[in-house]
Amino acid sequence: MQYTFSDKIATLQPSAIREILKFTADPQVIPFAAGNPAPEAFPTALVGEITSEIFAERPIAALQYSITEGYPQLRTMLKDMLKSRYHAGRDSDELIIVSGAQQGVELATKVLCNEGDTVICEKPSFIGSLNSFKSYNTHLVGIELQDDGIDLTALEDALKANKNVRFIYLIPNFQNPSGKTMSLEKRKAAYALAKRYGTMILEDNPYGDLRFEGEDIPSIKSFDEDGIVIYLGSFSKVLSPGLRVGYVCAPGPIVQKMVVAKQASDVHTGILSQMICAEFLTRVDYNAHIAHLQQIYRKKCALMLGGMDAGFGGKVDYTRPQGGLFLWCTLPKGSDMMGFCTEAVHRKVAVVPGSAFMTSDKDETTSFRMNFSTPTDEQIEKGVDILSKLIRERF
Repeated sequence: MQYTFSDKIATLQPSAIREILKFTADPQVIPFAAGNPAPEAFPTALVGEITSEIFAERPIAALQYSITEGYPQLRTMLKDMLKSRYHAGRDSDELIIVSGAQQGVELATKVLCNEGDTVICEKPSFIGSLNSFKSYNTHLVGIELQDDGIDLTALEDALKANKNVRFIYLIPNFQNPSGKTMSLEKRKAAYALAKRYGTMILEDNPYGDLRFEGEDIPSIKSFDEDGIVIYLGSFSKVLSPGLRVGYVCAPGPIVQKMVVAKQASDVHTGILSQMICAEFLTRVDYNAHIAHLQQIYRKKCALMLGGMDAGFGGKVDYTRPQGGLFLWCTLPKGSDMMGFCTEAVHRKVAVVPGSAFMTSDKDETTSFRMNFSTPTDEQIEKGVDILSKLIRERF
């Protein structure tokens, strides 16, 4: 039988990250292509204890249907944490628990975008979000990143030139894939532009707590007095990605439509996972937990950058992130980036081609993404050494 797919899906390609991750099934391949939290970052004993107690004391609540908006105790805790820790959320905002921040991106697109509407995003940007935007047949406009965030001049030009801009998608903290952080001045300026041109901002912040250098910068949502920012948070990088628990804080009417859209998608996020997250927040010293994660990633990032500084010989440019999980490497102009990444995999080091993060197949790049959270320290040293030898051979 010949299968005919919907227009929304027919043109989508498999995630390059997921395709490359297939190579990591080989235990000999060093996983610089992944984006997983470090194994030592998981509080496995505590999660096991919490899960056992939930099943001993509240088994039916953990296994029964629940409400779409999310586990009430967790929603209350997150609203309080957003206000006290991040100064985000107004009386006009609501909060919904979603199945990872990725679902928050998809729901925002579903409730706001018609086919042909414009979404503006950073270039490069997170492939999962890009695929969500493309699946709704939006007109995707990518704006180059500078060292301190999105190019504001180009952003305003895009807002002037494009019709029906539904939102600007930004990852202000330790951006995936670049590792760059948007300055406070640019956050305020981007907010002012969104307000002036009558559009919204979709602020994706899965890495914000993973700052291991420098000072925290307020979220864009923290100065949202006009109800134009949709904020995405997640437990994936601070507790467990496998639990699939994220959240959206947004103006009430937006969340109300997300609730309806989620009911048609998965009814509600897994209630056991939500209960685990709520108990986790109740039992841990969250500041101490975050400090522990920051220490892990500070060490890993420094180890990777130190090896690159010593071995790359100044032939490759790369970001020096102040947090998060990623850094962005750029080969000399005119380089065969795909050939480089392919040869790296053949030598048992998996990195992600930068083309995976471009807004258009026509965008050219000589960059690739590296991850320092997933590999062991020994793998970081060995993998950087292999890449260093490859760089010396090619450039």
